[in-house]
Amino acid sequence: MKRRVLYLLLVVVTVAGLSWAWWDAQRVPVEVASVRKAPIAEYVDQRAKTRLPHLWRITMPYTGRVERITLKEGDPVSRDQVVARMVQEDIQLELQAAQAAIQRLQAAIAESEDTSVEQTVLDQSREYVVSMDRTVEAARERMRAGKARLEFAQQHFQRVSALFETKAITREQWEQAQLELIQADVNYQQDRLVYQALVALRTATALLPKSVSQYIQRKKLRTQVLRKELAEAQARLEQLRLKDRRSRMTSPCDGVVLRRLVSNRRYLAAGTELLHLGDLRQLEVEAEILTQDAVSVRPGQQVAIYGPAVGPEPVRGTVAQIYPAGFTKVSSLGVEQQRVKVIVQLDDAEREKLLRRGVGVGYRLRVRIFTRRKEQALVVPRSAAFQNPEGRWQVFVVRQGRARLQPIEVGLTNDQQVEVLSGLSLGEQVVLAPESSLRPDQRVVPISLE
Repeated sequence: MKRRVLYLLLVVVTVAGLSWAWWDAQRVPVEVASVRKAPIAEYVDQRAKTRLPHLWRITMPYTGRVERITLKEGDPVSRDQVVARMVQEDIQLELQAAQAAIQRLQAAIAESEDTSVEQTVLDQSREYVVSMDRTVEAARERMRAGKARLEFAQQHFQRVSALFETKAITREQWEQAQLELIQADVNYQQDRLVYQALVALRTATALLPKSVSQYIQRKKLRTQVLRKELAEAQARLEQLRLKDRRSRMTSPCDGVVLRRLVSNRRYLAAGTELLHLGDLRQLEVEAEILTQDAVSVRPGQQVAIYGPAVGPEPVRGTVAQIYPAGFTKVSSLGVEQQRVKVIVQLDDAEREKLLRRGVGVGYRLRVRIFTRRKEQALVVPRSAAFQNPEGRWQVFVVRQGRARLQPIEVGLTNDQQVEVLSGLSLGEQVVLAPESSLRPDQRVVPISLE
């Protein structure tokens, strides 16, 4: 009897052991994490690079020869320091030529304004006109006198001829009267010709004052032309002086040489870049954010700047500017993306951390822009939550040894955590990265990684 009971107990134990082994074999081990309260932040994470808000390009002010540039990349420069210069001999020769042209024009103006000789000639010509008037008047009186003598000689000859016909006088007396008549006629004709010549000469002489006056007026017009030429020459000199000042190119800021594009003396065209200067104390960060993420970014939001160039501790910054216009950029996979630039500003202490690390302009970094934040929220790991085909969020929660499929409502999300608004309670265990083979209500063995 006792042996029968013993056998029966052995059979029961064996069956129970086999049942337990079978039931335990149906349980799937899963990694789990507890629902807990913790701070959570939503952020935009993107690659970025350092930049300067102002990059000063030192360029050729005009076409010419530039001197050798001794500054090199990394050299410090101060405001108004001469960083490059044109060959000075060229501009000095142009300045000397312009100054000589001005002096020549000034001398020509002084000569043109001096009308003392012309004024004397004008006075002399006026006196000469008066003298000619008097000479003509005297010639006219002389002609009148000659005419009177001629008329007297004609009357005398007529009387003598009448007497000679009556034999009252001798032939010699008649011939003497005829000779006097001829001489009086010749003298009158000479006086008449002299008078006519003097009248013509007086007419020409009367034009002398007018000619001299016109010459003086012409000199005044010439003076005006010379003054205009002088103004042009002075403007040319001012341009050359400006060119001379521009020939010594100075730094517009306190900073460093970022890039030297020309080193040796060369003949270059106007506008050719020589140096790039910048102030590293104004270093900032530029990120190209996807436009769908940029709509949640606002000026003043906190930013964490990290990456190998930054070091183990991230640098803090704030969003300073969001560009109003986006642009198209092709990703490394060949996908066209719409992006927009976001500028992150650093305070002096945080910027100094980057500078001490040797970070310069154009260095690659990463930024994490925190768009929303909660100090206390019910959270689960991001790998525990997934979406069903309808787009609803859900998790596998371990209840009574089984994996229960639980719909949840999520709030803030990031790459590590998800905020749970409803569907879970504090302390419950959720399955991390559930396998596709895991079925709802399947027995599981929870393995906590906490």
